[in-house]
Parts: sequence; C-alpha cells; structure tokens
Amino acid sequence: MATNTINLGSSSIDVSSIVTNLTNNKRKATDKALTAQTTSNKTQISALGNFTASLTSLQNAIKALSDGSAFKTHKTTISEPTVLSAVTDADAQSNTYTIEVTKLATAQKTTSVAFAGGGKTSVGVGSLTIAIGAKSMTLDVKPPANTLENIRDAINKASGNPGVTASIVTGTDGAHLTLTSSSTGKQNAFKVSASGDAALAQLAFDPATDGATVVAQDAEFTIDGNTKATSPTNTVASAIDGVTLTLSKAGTTTVAVQTDTSAVATGLTSLVTAYNQFITQYQTLTKYDPTSQQVGALIGDATVTSIKSQMSTLLGSQSSGNTTGPRSLSDLGVAFQLGGTLKFDATKLTKALATSPGETQALLSGSQGVTVKLDKMIADWTSSKGILSQRTANLNSRAKDIVKKTADFEVTMQAFVDRITKQYTALDTMMTKLSSTSSYLQQQFDALSSNKG
Repeated sequence: MATNTINLGSSSIDVSSIVTNLTNNKRKATDKALTAQTTSNKTQISALGNFTASLTSLQNAIKALSDGSAFKTHKTTISEPTVLSAVTDADAQSNTYTIEVTKLATAQKTTSVAFAGGGKTSVGVGSLTIAIGAKSMTLDVKPPANTLENIRDAINKASGNPGVTASIVTGTDGAHLTLTSSSTGKQNAFKVSASGDAALAQLAFDPATDGATVVAQDAEFTIDGNTKATSPTNTVASAIDGVTLTLSKAGTTTVAVQTDTSAVATGLTSLVTAYNQFITQYQTLTKYDPTSQQVGALIGDATVTSIKSQMSTLLGSQSSGNTTGPRSLSDLGVAFQLGGTLKFDATKLTKALATSPGETQALLSGSQGVTVKLDKMIADWTSSKGILSQRTANLNSRAKDIVKKTADFEVTMQAFVDRITKQYTALDTMMTKLSSTSSYLQQQFDALSSNKG
C-alpha cells in the first residue's frame, strides 16, 4: 500500500526580514508626512528670517533720514587752514565766521640754573613743593637721593603730582632741570617753593616774579571782529554752537559752515537700494514659476503681502496740506518703476533742498515724515512682540511639536516591532515543533509500509 509524504511544518521562517518589511510598510506613510512637515516648517522659518532681515536692513539704511541726522551733517570751508581747523556736530548752523587768532594757549616751562657737575650733581637738602592752584606735592630731598636725576625721577613718579613733568637738558654750561606743565593755560601755571639750604633754593620758581622759558597763557581770538574770546586750550568747543575749533597759529581766517546736502542724497540712495533688495527678496519668497512648478516658501502669505503693500503705499503717498514744497518722495526724485522697484533722480532732490529745505526735511524726517513712519512700521513688525516674531515663535513651537510627534511615533513603532517579533518568533517555534512531529510521523508510516510489504 502506497503512502503520501506528510509535511506539517518548517523551521525556515525568516523572522527578521518579515518584521523589517512589515515595519517599513507600516511607517512609510507617517515617515513621509513627518518629513514633509519638518521640511516645510524649516523652509518657512528660514523664509521668514530672510524676510525679516530684509526689513531690518531697510530700517538701518534709512536711519540717517529717520533720526534726522542727515539734515544735521555739515561741511566746513576754511580760507587759511594753517591758522585753525574746524569740526562740526549736529548743532551747527549754516553761517560764515571771520576768526582772528592773536595768541595760542601755551603751557608753562621753566629752566633751572646750570649745574656744572651734570645730572648726578647733588643740589642740596630740604624739601621742594610744586603747586598748581590748590593742588600740590612736596618732595623730601636728602642724601643720597638728592641729585638732579633723583629729583627729576621723584617728580615724574610722584602719585600726587599736580601736573608737571621734569626732564634734564644738558648744554655746554652744565645740566638744567626743566619743568613743564602738562596742560596749557594760565590756570595751569605752576610754582616751585624750596625750604632747606641755599643750594636747593636754586630750583625755586615763582611765575609772579621770575621769568619762565615759556609763559603759561590762554589762547586769545576774536570772532567777526567784535567778539573777543579766550580759551585755556587750543581746542575750543564753546565759542560757536556746534563747531569745535583747533587753533594752530596766529592769523586770520574765515570759517564757512554749510549744510552737507550730499548726506540727504546718500540717505535716499540707501533707501532706494535697500527697498529694491527687499522687493527682490519678497518676489523670490512669494513667486510661482508655472514652467518649473517652483513655489515660493511664502506664496499666498497674507502677512508678508500686507507688509509689502503697506510699505509701497507709504512710499507712494502724498502729504496733506497746502505746502508749496515737496509733498511726496517722487517730488524728491524717488519714484516707482515697473516691477515695483524704486529709482532715484538726485537732480529733483537738489532743487527741493535749494528751494524748500524746511519742507524737504519735514517730508522725510519730521514727526510725520515718510522715513519716520516707515521706521516705526518696521519696528512694530520686527519687535519681540511684533507679528513676524510671533509667526516665527509659532513655527518654532510647531517644530517642537513635530519633534515630539516623531518621538511618540518611534515609541509606537518600537512597540509594534516588539509585538510582531514576539508573534513571529512564537510562530517559528511552533513550526519547528510541527516539523519535528512531521518527521516522526513520516518515519512511522514508512515503517508500517515496510512491514506490510
């Protein structure tokens, strides 16, 4: 009697491959969705960052106009620059001044009698007091530190020095102790008093009775022939509002202060350049290319579209009122072109500044000036509580949510892997047992068949 082979089980199940394939299939859709969300979120964060940066660059570019400093920049013309130089600040006013310098401020210098023995000569015993006004210092002079060199060093190193430097000048007649005030002007004249022996008294000096090598004096000058002025230094910041003079020598010169209109032109050029860069950035972020099917990261974004619209409206607006001066940026040479960018014609600005300087300044930098409004708008949008910062914060929060979703999904998938690994391992064990049973039964059937034969 013939028998059939029985095959009830096998131990050849590849549990690892089965688990891997099932896991990959299960996570494929979720992985794709999470990756897409992560990429999209990062792209929007980067795009908003670039958009915000272009606004900040525009804000920085208009600073000289928005804070009015462009209208406070001056240039000076000096007929005799060897007499003096001049620097202006924001408080200067356009004007021309005739300045006659009769004296320069000088620092007192004294030279002692000659000591034939040189700097190492002992000059006596006692004390020296050097005073400038209410400030003074006293040096004890005693052997062995009582040479000219010792006194020089003691003066220069003294912590209480009122403002005098000492040096030794040596000539054919011997060594001289030279003292010089550290500052110019009458108020910085010094007096040297000596107490002790007669030798030390040779270093004493009283500006009221003794002749100085250089007498301390204030600078003296007149402005426009009738205003006399003095200064303890040759740098004078208080004589003319907004103008600092540095006197160089006696003589007469004119100082012409004029508003530097080029600063306004530079400011408008910066505005146009930065705005055009903003427009380029905006167009890149919101574009749609039907040919390549490329879409800007912020296409259709109501926030950025609104911001661009508000700025364009402001820059193209006209001021109200019946002023005869310029009423819009186009009157100053700043006009829109096709494509939304700006161009600048400096000749219109030059004319406006010549005929209506006050109105031009008000239009650009007044309390209701265009650049002042623009600066405030950008500050509101980009501040820590502004809409762009809030948008970025929301995207960053979303990024954290995506990270959490990804982590939670990994936990879920690990549980799935553990479960099916356990199930298929159990199945493999069972199939191994069935395989063993099948082999045994096959042997028994073979034995029965053999006996019956």
